[in-house]
Amino acid sequence: PTECFLSQPEEKQASTVKAKRRKKKKISDILEKSAPKPGVPADLQNLLSQHFGENRSVIEIEELKLSDSCFLPANDLTHSFSSYLKEICPKWAKLRKNHKEKKSVVMLVICSSALRSLELIKSMTAFKGDCRVLKLFAKHIKIKEQMNMLEKGVFHIGVGTPGRVKALVEQDGLCLNSTKYMILDWNWRDQKLRRMMDIPEVVYKHLNIL
Repeated sequence: PTECFLSQPEEKQASTVKAKRRKKKKISDILEKSAPKPGVPADLQNLLSQHFGENRSVIEIEELKLSDSCFLPANDLTHSFSSYLKEICPKWAKLRKNHKEKKSVVMLVICSSALRSLELIKSMTAFKGDCRVLKLFAKHIKIKEQMNMLEKGVFHIGVGTPGRVKALVEQDGLCLNSTKYMILDWNWRDQKLRRMMDIPEVVYKHLNIL
């Protein structure tokens, strides 16, 4: 009888724990209620401070700050990707023509996934003109293949994911000295409604590129 009596509250306690776990909010539930909005310099600055705050001194954090002059106006969400690029890069034809350096790109577009990268490459047809675009993601493409292409040819635009871009930079396959524009695909959301900045592993690789 004693054992039967003790088993009842244990079952209730277990069921209560399960009920609490079911009520836990998912990131998709939170993001679903937040409307997309144009990114501002403070968004990236805050992300840098949060990411490096625990491992850097106050002076080092100050050195990481970027001035507002480093930022171009964000897409106000009325532009398509092509029209936005035309607005922020009015002298693109001249930049493309003067770019002769190998192992580098004039414009670097960073997305959260390979599929999103392909989507943006297709949507920027009207902008890119005669320039050469290189896919900088890992899906079905080996890093050695990308390094060979960068070493042998001249490319103007690179579109890819933080992980592969970071790996190319670390292995001296991609040099950012000639890069004039870095476009962050800030507001796009995946099937789980996550932005690029909502995925911890993506944030880590992305910020290390900067």
